[in-house]
Amino acid sequence: MRVKRGLAAHRRHKKYLKMAKGFRGGRSKLYRTAREAVENALVYSYRDRKTKKREFRRLWILRINAGARLNGLSYSKFMHGLALAGIELNRKVLADLAVREKEHFAQLCEIAKAKLS
Repeated sequence: MRVKRGLAAHRRHKKYLKMAKGFRGGRSKLYRTAREAVENALVYSYRDRKTKKREFRRLWILRINAGARLNGLSYSKFMHGLALAGIELNRKVLADLAVREKEHFAQLCEIAKAKLS
């Protein structure tokens, strides 16, 4: 008895074409180009999930540095002063304070300055 393989191939093609929805031109219509596009997209999405974490940390550090410098401290001195004071806020929260709650961030800067001197 011969084995007909059409069903498995059809399912595989449908899977890739479904993942390629929204791509332009042949990348969403033709199986081979859709598969290549989807495989590249999956590689990029895996890589960039890691990159996103780095990018956000860089952004938070920039914002904290800008806020600290407005209050007469560098980023490293500010972070060191907070560590000496025993304040354990992460960079995400500190960056949010530096942007939205400037007066509270200024209080943290004063605490850090006091601990440094």
